[in-house]
Amino acid sequence: MPTLQERPTTPAPETLVRIQPRLLNPAAMMPDALEGIQKMLVAVQKGGLSPSILALTHMRASQINGCSSCIEGTINHELRSGDLDDRLLAVAAWHDSSRFAADERAALALTECMTRLDDRADAVPDEIWQAAAEHFDERGLAALVLHVALVNLFNRVNVTTRQPAGEW
Repeated sequence: MPTLQERPTTPAPETLVRIQPRLLNPAAMMPDALEGIQKMLVAVQKGGLSPSILALTHMRASQINGCSSCIEGTINHELRSGDLDDRLLAVAAWHDSSRFAADERAALALTECMTRLDDRADAVPDEIWQAAAEHFDERGLAALVLHVALVNLFNRVNVTTRQPAGEW
């Protein structure tokens, strides 16, 4: 059976449906906004979270929000780096999988709560927060909260404006 990297990644170009954006990427159109977002990204990268936590939580929030641009972008980035964690492709089922470590599970649970704020009266229950606090120090929690908030920002902008993956 061919590996993921050996499989064709897309159907024939003439069969693809081209998604047209409603608007150019808003952050790219507003340099001050883009600069602020980039500074937050740099700060999150310095927060001490592992690359796997960042990728898994990015993917999970993007799945929940239906952001094809972020889902495809994450997979493509990982493929280009030669370090695709195949758990990215299974993260939607993390609750029922034994392939995720305790710290990843805590980060994913917090990600889901932060992404689905309206699903419960207490958007982020204390037990979810406490589970995350058992695995991450305050700096790590701050980085995780900001990371998930940024992913949700990207998802909302991309979904609203129908940003195609890899277009910007």
